[in-house]
Amino acid sequence: MAEYQNIFTQVQVRGAPELGMPAEDVELGERGTRASFSNLLGWFGNAQLGPIYLGTWGSISLATGLIWFTMVGGWYWYQAGFNPAVFVRDLFWFSLEPPGPEYGLGWAPLAEGGYWLIASFFLLVSVMTWWVRTYMRAEALGMGKHVAWAFLSAIWLFLVLGLIRPVLMGSWSEAVPYGIFSHLDWTNLFSLTYGNLFYNPFHALSIVFLYGSALLFAMHGATILAVSRFGGDRELEQIADRGTASERAALFWRWTMGFNATMEGIHRWAWWFAVLTTLTGGIGILLTGTVVDNWRVWAEIRGYAPTY
Repeated sequence: MAEYQNIFTQVQVRGAPELGMPAEDVELGERGTRASFSNLLGWFGNAQLGPIYLGTWGSISLATGLIWFTMVGGWYWYQAGFNPAVFVRDLFWFSLEPPGPEYGLGWAPLAEGGYWLIASFFLLVSVMTWWVRTYMRAEALGMGKHVAWAFLSAIWLFLVLGLIRPVLMGSWSEAVPYGIFSHLDWTNLFSLTYGNLFYNPFHALSIVFLYGSALLFAMHGATILAVSRFGGDRELEQIADRGTASERAALFWRWTMGFNATMEGIHRWAWWFAVLTTLTGGIGILLTGTVVDNWRVWAEIRGYAPTY
């Protein structure tokens, strides 16, 4: 008989929806009052959906994000000739492109990049107001700002690609187009243009932290699932009376790796690895074309790349 493996939630036990902090502890005026449950999400974890707090910043973010999404979708619809069959067939090939290099940082006609500029403005507003929302909600709950700063690391890479680097390069044409295959083509051309991005040391660091993040989260998730039969998933009980789950988890990693991250330390490891992925990636992109024109030549001069 196969050993029981709790990869998915076997039994979904539910009580009344958890509505969070009482009104006397936190402002609830702009928060929803209803919650529902999802069987599908319940396979992976807590199945409760809501209540949600949008507030002013969240509402602005949602509205501007929908405007951006609608504008890009409308451009695809135009490229499809308003034909639904063509739209579905060629969806991955459609793209909203930034202005050409002849326009520099100036305005371009709508069909030649001006539409991209307008859509990008709404996307920028949406992302930044969503960040403000995460910061303000953490402030209201008396939490640390760890989530906001981690999100800001991802926003840093987003801003480098679509705003900061194009401004430093003097042309909106350096920005990333809004499309699936066009995005991949842009990435490939970017690497070819600047002498192979693999020789960019910050790109290498970014990949290290990306793979490291995947490994760390897989290790942490697998560890807790592996000891949940001993109560490892019940964090409050583990804090007050660890029983056997935490000891087994720690012993397993000392046996297999020589050391173990603590119940707190694993989250610091994961936070730093995730944050440094986009932080170092953004630095590498920002230096490309502004400081270094050819990463292969740069690496050869410094003995970083082999010479043939």
